[in-house]
Amino acid sequence: MDDIVGIVLAAGKGTRMKSARPKVLHPLLGRPMAEYALRAVEEATGRKPVVVIGHQADAVRQGLGPDRAEYVVQDPPLGTGDAVRRTRPYLADRARVVLVTNGDMPLLRAETLRALLAAHAAHDGPITLLTVFADDPRGFGRIVRDEQGRVQAIVEEAHATPEQKAIRELNVGVYAFDADWLWPALERLPLSPKGEYYLTDTVALAVAQGREVRAVPLDDPTEAIGVNTRVHLAEAAAVLQQRIVRRWMLAGVTFIDPRRVYVEDTVTLGQDTVVWPDTYLLGDTHIGPECELGPNTYIRDTQVGARCRVFASVLEQAVVEDEVDIGPYGHLRKGAHLARGVHMGNFGEVKNSYLGPGVKMGHFSYIGDATIEADVNIGAGTITCNYDGERKHPTYIGRGAFIGSDTMLVAPLRIGEGARTGAGAVVTKDVPAYTLAVGVPARVIRRLPRPQSSDET
Repeated sequence: MDDIVGIVLAAGKGTRMKSARPKVLHPLLGRPMAEYALRAVEEATGRKPVVVIGHQADAVRQGLGPDRAEYVVQDPPLGTGDAVRRTRPYLADRARVVLVTNGDMPLLRAETLRALLAAHAAHDGPITLLTVFADDPRGFGRIVRDEQGRVQAIVEEAHATPEQKAIRELNVGVYAFDADWLWPALERLPLSPKGEYYLTDTVALAVAQGREVRAVPLDDPTEAIGVNTRVHLAEAAAVLQQRIVRRWMLAGVTFIDPRRVYVEDTVTLGQDTVVWPDTYLLGDTHIGPECELGPNTYIRDTQVGARCRVFASVLEQAVVEDEVDIGPYGHLRKGAHLARGVHMGNFGEVKNSYLGPGVKMGHFSYIGDATIEADVNIGAGTITCNYDGERKHPTYIGRGAFIGSDTMLVAPLRIGEGARTGAGAVVTKDVPAYTLAVGVPARVIRRLPRPQSSDET
């Protein structure tokens, strides 16, 4: 038998989101909202959670990943108590303690859930729950205590009296239950006026049996933010972003203005890197140490080495080795690979190409489907004409070549080692190593001195 099993409730429709997308799949800093709840439960319990789904169940299962959790479908939707009851065939013989949380509460930390479980283990009652003290009730139920401060009931806001609505201690909707007590208790839940079974009514059942219900107040009220509207989603994103930036600052990264960056939690940053305002770091992006990023930079799914400078540029699905300088207004597209020491000037674009060590790429140039060996100079305005209207064609430029400004390289094409093109050349035929090609169309007019140690490509 597992000691603890976690349940994440994610069956709601989320009508207040005003969206065709299931609420729990709305993206939050690059992940589906519910993924944060799943991760917290998994870290707290040491195993995958059981997720109760209902509205657009197939979409939620696919959006979170079919193997991400065990899924239980609630159909029709009959409230939170019914949702947990649906898991009994999967969990009745598996768990000593059942942890229940919600897919629309992405800010709850695993540490908080572990503290709840520790508090539950420390008393004999069948229920331990999280509460929060707040002036804005946000629709949460109220915690009703007796004169001795013991929890007596949870009253949903819709059914609370004016006196109960004034209570500041709110039910977060996160519980630890003794499994042996929970399953029969769920069968005794009353039907609410709305025709639903509320999990909150388990508290009154326990109290009626003379059993203790313990409440654990949250230290950080932001963890209780539940997402029911896009306003709430933005609030949760802001809190999560603060956490991510703070974590990286404590790890040795400098943010010039921490309020004006966007960093997803899948991103990693090296020590002594500096991030300027209006920089966006997304997806599977990994930045090396001692880099300088931004301002006005967007990097997604890209590997950046050490001591790189990326200024006012866009990098997407690219690889950038150490000591590369990009921008302003550079654009690396999918498949771009810049080797060590490459300089890429302003308004340059690279797609599906390799630029070898020490390549200097001037401004206003486009390199697509090309292989460029080390120490090549690419003059301003150079374009690889790689697309003929039907197919893409490759360009190869040998080591140490010099491409003059405004050169058009009409692929497929090979420029030999140490070759040169004149300014404005339109190159339609291969240029041998250590020759000079000029004109429209370009023709070879001269051989160039060849280092004794070099071989013709």
